[in-house]
Amino acid sequence: MVGKNWKKILAVGICGLMAAGVIAGCGNNSGSSGNSGKMKVGVVQIVQHPALDESNKGFVDALNESGLKDKIEIDQQNAQGDQSNLRSIANRFVSGDYKLIAAISTPAAQAMANATNKIPIICTAIADFENAKLMKSEKQPDSNVTGTHDRGPLDKQVALIKEIQPNIKKLGIIYNSSEINSVIQAQKLKDACKPLGIDVIELTVNSVNDVQQVAEGFLGGKVDAIFVPTDNIIASSIPTLMAVANKEKIPVYGAEQGHVKSGVLASESISFYDIGHRAGEMAAEILKGNKTVKDFPVEGADKSKLYINKNEMDTLGIKIPQSVLDRAEMV
Repeated sequence: MVGKNWKKILAVGICGLMAAGVIAGCGNNSGSSGNSGKMKVGVVQIVQHPALDESNKGFVDALNESGLKDKIEIDQQNAQGDQSNLRSIANRFVSGDYKLIAAISTPAAQAMANATNKIPIICTAIADFENAKLMKSEKQPDSNVTGTHDRGPLDKQVALIKEIQPNIKKLGIIYNSSEINSVIQAQKLKDACKPLGIDVIELTVNSVNDVQQVAEGFLGGKVDAIFVPTDNIIASSIPTLMAVANKEKIPVYGAEQGHVKSGVLASESISFYDIGHRAGEMAAEILKGNKTVKDFPVEGADKSKLYINKNEMDTLGIKIPQSVLDRAEMV
């Protein structure tokens, strides 16, 4: 009887070890192309917010539409706004035999470019590739980096603000001064406002935890309106900003549609889905071996659309000219 029990125990133990080996093997091969034969594509996003999510979706859709859906394995990574996470993700991609990296946002692109000069890096939602030191000329990529920029029509944004608030004198802008893309947008906003006699009041933050306290610096009649650039920290904190601005019914305008969906009054916005989709088309051609990174100059959106948040319009009690309403999509 003892012998039979011993044999049963041994058999169960061996089966357990075999099962554990299988599970361990699956864990070790996660994301690997060795067994699947698929090309690995790493996608890294600095943080989750509507604009970057749309770019991500557009990128993946383009790859799938290109006929590569069953030939690639996409590894989605989100850095949660943490630079150290970006470095870890970059090391993962570089050491893991990834055939291409998609970097969504300027910080993500910079981290990936610092980690490798060999793996093709296709970027999207980048304000300015040159100022971000990703290349010398957007017209002629000179390394392993290219993609699509997210520069919106700032002249149209300012014209929209002026059309809604013709007597505006002071426009606030709040952004993270550590994001080069936001610094560039702040300067371009000042350039666009100067001919119209609008003073730009700048406030900067270092993290999402700063937004409420810093934004309160706009209160007390210091600004007539606030503009939000494509800044990752502010985009993640729109509800916080709106809670402050609505205390004094200060209109807030955004650089993109996602800001309007999150609560700001209006935006003349490009489509982040479209620029992500175009980046995905570039990536597909590279993965297929038809083209290289250097064959693709940096591209941007060729059109914009006006969005207005009806709930915020009602909250402010602001009268928007019919000429604006006629061409707007209400959100």
